Amino acid sequence: MAKELEAGLKHVSEKIVQQSDTATVFGSGDMSVFSTPMMVGLMENAAMKAVGDYLEEGCQTVGIHLDIKHLAATPVGMKVRAEAELVEVKGKQLVFKVEAYDEKEKIGEGIHRRFIVDKTSFMEKTQAKAKK
Repeated sequence: MAKELEAGLKHVSEKIVQQSDTATVFGSGDMSVFSTPMMVGLMENAAMKAVGDYLEEGCQTVGIHLDIKHLAATPVGMKVRAEAELVEVKGKQLVFKVEAYDEKEKIGEGIHRRFIVDKTSFMEKTQAKAKK
């Protein structure tokens, strides 16, 4: 690792909810509220960025598991934030506690696992699938 990966690393990712972020657009619901897929994406982004500066050159993390609860709806136009904290390092597997909030309340929480991969070999294996 470029720097030591250890529990306690954190990051916060924020955005303003747009119509394009809604359950209606994603097809995950039929109301114009912040969608679960977008909340999960924001949580994953926060986790990825929490450790990005600590990885060896040429490495990246990929999401491998989510156990997430979406607790409350958020309207278009409101700011949301996702907070990720690295809570465990198991070799190349990283475990994060993730939470999401809008301007009024907690809207989501859970556990997210990511795996450290070499970007080049990961993409080579992925592209090889298209050739079979």
